[in-house]
Amino acid sequence: MKSIAVFNNKGGVGKTTLTYHLGCALAELGYKTLLVDLDPQSNLTLFGLDPEKLHNIWRTEDAFIDDFVDARYQESSNFEDIASDVRSIHFLLKPTEDGADPPESLAKPLELLDNLGMIPGRLSIHTYEDKIASRWSDVYGGDPLAIRTVTQIRNLCQAYAKKYAYDYVVIDTSPSLGILNKVIISTVDGFLIPCMPDMFSLYGIQNIGKSLKGWKRDFDTLSNLLSDAKLSHFPKNFVSFLGFTIFNARKRSDQGEWGLPKAHYNYAKQIPTTIREYIDADQRKHLTETQLEDPVGGIATMHSYSTLPNMAQKYRTPIWKVPSYDNLEASDKSTISGNRESYENTQTGFHIFAKDLLTRLDRLEVDNG
Repeated sequence: MKSIAVFNNKGGVGKTTLTYHLGCALAELGYKTLLVDLDPQSNLTLFGLDPEKLHNIWRTEDAFIDDFVDARYQESSNFEDIASDVRSIHFLLKPTEDGADPPESLAKPLELLDNLGMIPGRLSIHTYEDKIASRWSDVYGGDPLAIRTVTQIRNLCQAYAKKYAYDYVVIDTSPSLGILNKVIISTVDGFLIPCMPDMFSLYGIQNIGKSLKGWKRDFDTLSNLLSDAKLSHFPKNFVSFLGFTIFNARKRSDQGEWGLPKAHYNYAKQIPTTIREYIDADQRKHLTETQLEDPVGGIATMHSYSTLPNMAQKYRTPIWKVPSYDNLEASDKSTISGNRESYENTQTGFHIFAKDLLTRLDRLEVDNG
């Protein structure tokens, strides 16, 4: 199993839409994939669940999120049934947050498509982030609960991969550079930065690069302090950069090699230079010069999708499957049928994107031996 985080310090770059469709493309290419929603806004989750069904999941969990140990006692007769059903990521992390024993069984993932599962998000995940912060200093002393708190997201990903034979776990993150994302990014195999061609994404890359340097120093310190047994809970290698992508940008077919308006193109071409300057060579050493210069998938997913992603989320299906969705609302049918080709052609682009990302992951595996 390889784990991938999709991350930018800048919001509004299409991160969640890209994450969902990357998962769908990987699944269609034959790879068992698990999506994990660790953005407190839980927008990725809404690609898989309507709000009422999500509310029912959260409502069942409310008492456990307040006090896991007490709720487990109160629900002792049906606790394992609750715990083995579809549960949010915060429910799965809550025993660690409260220092309690985990359930005997692993909650089943939400099945979205063939080969594609999801662990739903939850707005309350900030309390787990608070617990990471309060226990962080104890990690240096080798405290078992502190180590478990910092590594439990990674541990859960591995547990799901083992039980359900997932090839890839793809994690959606918030735009924050706080300690929750520090732990997520630092303990996955690789991360991808979706960008818009503007100055905000350039500054976002700068912030990410500066934070990565500090995060790596902390994990290098841990590697010098902890025993081999305790280090076994952490990944062998610090996270690697998989590349950037420009997603859902306005198209000008008469402008430049990437078909972007001139101002956008000028910003877009600064992205590789910014990456070289701010993201350490050690995090990107497995990438070729071409892979550093070019977006993941080239221009395959670069240009504007207009309202197509909105329809995909409305019907909880990938863009290319919207026209064949069985229960389209009457008010949408004519518009969607008139643009069927535009919807269906997006499948090719996302498959190209996914294949290029896997090529970069393969190079990472070779580089790490």
